Amino acid sequence: MRIILLRHAESLGNVDELAYCRIPDHALPLTAKGEEQARAAGPVVRELLGTGPVAVYVSPYVRTQRTLRLLAIDDMVTRVVAEPRLREQDWGNLQDPVEQEIQKLKRHEFGHFFYRLAHGESGADVDDRVAAFLAELKDRMKEDPEHPTTVLLVTHGLTMRLLCRRVFSWSIDLFESLSNPNQVEPRILTLDNGTWSMDRPFPQWRPSPDGTTQ
Repeated sequence: MRIILLRHAESLGNVDELAYCRIPDHALPLTAKGEEQARAAGPVVRELLGTGPVAVYVSPYVRTQRTLRLLAIDDMVTRVVAEPRLREQDWGNLQDPVEQEIQKLKRHEFGHFFYRLAHGESGADVDDRVAAFLAELKDRMKEDPEHPTTVLLVTHGLTMRLLCRRVFSWSIDLFESLSNPNQVEPRILTLDNGTWSMDRPFPQWRPSPDGTTQ
């Protein structure tokens, strides 16, 4: 079994934080650069997927759906599921720019995993929903012999890190020491003889305080 994780291409929110004040997070589009990134990533993702078949689970947000569409891999895909549990961490509805900065500072001081945003989720909430998704995916593959053993997840940076935290049982200290991958930068998880491995680590902005590593 292989799970290929892919972060969406550059979105408006990545270059203009005030966009969250006028456009709902789920509706933020890709930038022109992001559209180019997604198209350019298509051949790379195609090579990673191999000969297929492939099952795709994608966050229902506009930027992830558009990234998937621009990859142009429809001929390899046997099923596409819009999966809300793969969405970005919920910050609430339209955001006030002053409150947005206050929340970011508080989250940094308190910790990205446990701090619950005033009108949204904590990292722990996201952790719980990706765990539920992984359990359901495992059951679905057991029950359906036609389910592909190669799975592509088109999702978000923090969601990718927390999904890997669950798969590898990383400590919270280690999770909070990791940074998001770049846009349309994949991570490949492979299950072999009951053991998961990852093709390359996430960038790390500090050593984990508890000394654990990826």
